[in-house]
Amino acid sequence: MAIPDDLVQVGHVSGAYGIVGGIRVTPYSTDADALLNVKTWWIDKPVLRSVSVRSAKLHGGDVVATLVGMRDRDEAEALKGATVQVARSEFPQLEEDEYYWSDLIGLDVVNLQGESLGKVTDMMHNGAQSILRIAPVADPAVEAKAPERLVPFVEQFVKTVDLDKKLITLDWGLDF
Repeated sequence: MAIPDDLVQVGHVSGAYGIVGGIRVTPYSTDADALLNVKTWWIDKPVLRSVSVRSAKLHGGDVVATLVGMRDRDEAEALKGATVQVARSEFPQLEEDEYYWSDLIGLDVVNLQGESLGKVTDMMHNGAQSILRIAPVADPAVEAKAPERLVPFVEQFVKTVDLDKKLITLDWGLDF
């Protein structure tokens, strides 16, 4: 099978689960939709290869899964530390005004006044909501580096997300 060009890292194998070759995967999102719904994962240990998922379910904060052809705990333990990737084209469809973190990372961010706040470099979750991590765009005229901005990804602050224009508009001042 050819390696898809739209792979997105969605988690990593944190260890074995059970005695018959199950694995425990720590997801990089709170709902783990891609891990739970996509039946072909790409694992990079020992080399990047596709694996077929027999079953996957949430267990605590992790996803426990059985893979086709995996027979025992030793095989599962050998995958510890491997990254798990899924083709973006296979992600489940979202409702309107819902976004996958991977679609937001890399977008430019401006405020309502049109001033550049930077670029989304990462996302994180604080238990209540998702948080945009915004790094300022480097300005050679300014010696001191502006601090990273952490902005809650909530309707109060996020006014528009335009994936086509790769732009997020926030109600957020430069002095925040």
